[in-house]
Amino acid sequence: MKKIKIFNFFILVTCMSFAQNSLWTLEECVNHALKNNITILQAKNSLLSSEQDIVSAKGNFLPAVSSSISGGASLGNIEVFPGEFRDREFYSTSLGVGFSQNIFNGFRNINLLNQSKLSLERNQFELDRLKDDISLNVANTYLNVLFNKENLELAKSQVDFSKFQVEQIKTLVDAGSEPMSTLIETQATYARDIQNLTIAENNHDLALLTLAQLLQLSYDNFDVEVIQIDTPSANLMYNDIAPILNYAMQNRNEIKVAESDIELAKLGTKISKSAYLPNVSMGYGFSASANFSNLTEDDQFLDQLNDNKGHSINMNVSIPIFNRNQTKAQVKKSKIQEETSSLALDQVKVNLESTIQRAFTDAKAALKAFEAAKLSLESQELAFENSQQRFSLGSLNSFDLEQSRIRLLNARSSLINAKYDFIFKTKVLDYYIGKR
Repeated sequence: MKKIKIFNFFILVTCMSFAQNSLWTLEECVNHALKNNITILQAKNSLLSSEQDIVSAKGNFLPAVSSSISGGASLGNIEVFPGEFRDREFYSTSLGVGFSQNIFNGFRNINLLNQSKLSLERNQFELDRLKDDISLNVANTYLNVLFNKENLELAKSQVDFSKFQVEQIKTLVDAGSEPMSTLIETQATYARDIQNLTIAENNHDLALLTLAQLLQLSYDNFDVEVIQIDTPSANLMYNDIAPILNYAMQNRNEIKVAESDIELAKLGTKISKSAYLPNVSMGYGFSASANFSNLTEDDQFLDQLNDNKGHSINMNVSIPIFNRNQTKAQVKKSKIQEETSSLALDQVKVNLESTIQRAFTDAKAALKAFEAAKLSLESQELAFENSQQRFSLGSLNSFDLEQSRIRLLNARSSLINAKYDFIFKTKVLDYYIGKR
C-alpha cells in the first residue's frame, strides 16, 4: 500500500507538472512564433541567399582558371603514294591550362559587391520588421485570450449569482412571500445567463484557437498563462506624439528598408553606366600536344609533349561604341527606378505617420472610454446594492431588480473591454517608439 501511495503521488506530481508546462506564457508564445513562423523562415533564407551573393560578387575579382585535355584517333586506309594505300592508325593528345583576369570593367565588380552587401543589410531590416509585426500580432492575440478569459469568469459568476437567486426566490415562493411569477422571471434570467456563459466559452475557445493557429500549434490541451494585469492608469498614455513620430522616422525598419531600396537603385544606375566604359582583360595559356602513327617513327610521349609545348599571353580591350541604345535605355530605366524608390520612401513615411496618428488618437479615446467605464461601474454597483436593499424591503419588484443587475453586468463587461482596449492601444504606441 505504501508503494502504491508513492506511485500515485508521483503520477499526481507528473500530471501537475504537465498541466503547468502546457500553459504558455506571452514570452514563450512570442519566441515560438519568431522561431517557427514560415514567413520569418523564408526571410532568413533570403538572408542566406544574400550572403552567397556577396561570395559570388567577391569572386568576380579573382581570375578564372581552366584546364583541358583532349584525345583523338583516326583509323583507316590512306594513299601514301600514288596508287599505294596503307592502313593507318593515328592518335593525338593535347593538354592545356589557362586563366583570364578582368582588369577593368567600368567599376562594375565593385558596384556589384556593394550592391550585394547592401542587399544583405536590407534583407536584415526586412527580417527585423517581420519580427516586430509578428511579435505585436502575437501579443494582441494573447491579450484577446486574456480578455475572453475575464469575460468567461464574469459570465460564470453571473450564472452562480442567478442560481443563488433562483434558490432564494424559490424558498420565498414556497413560504408564500413571493408570487410564482417572480420565480419564473428569475429562472428565465438564470437560463439567459447560462446562454451567455455558453457564448463566452465559445469566444474563449475561438480566441485560444486563433492563437494556436498563429503559433502553428495543436489546439488540443493548448492554454495560456493568465497574466495579472494591473488596472491601467493615465500614466500609460503619452502626452505628446512628436517623440513617437521622431523615433519611428529614424528607427523603424520599414523606413530603413525603403532607404536601402533607394541606395540599391542608385547602385543599379552605376552598374548600368559601367557599360559605357571600356573593358580591359588579360589571359594566359599553356598547351602541349603529342601524336602517334603506325606509319612513322614516333618520339616518346613525354618528349613530344616537351617539344610541342607553348605559352600564350593576351590582352583584350573592348571599347563600346554603339550597342543599339541598349545601355542608354538601361541607364534611363535605372534612374526611373531611383525615382520610384524615392516615392516609395515618401509613401512609407506618410503611411507610418498616419498609422501613428491614428494609434495615438485611438489610445486617447481608449483612455477616456476606460475612465468613463470605471465611473459607470462604480455607479452601477451602488445602484445595484440599493436595488437589492429595496427588493429585500419589498419596495422593488423582481423585474426592476433584474434590470439593475443587467446594467451592472454590462458595466463590468464594458470595463473589461475598455481595459484591454486601452492596454493594447498603449502597447501599439510602445511598439512604434521601440519599447518591448
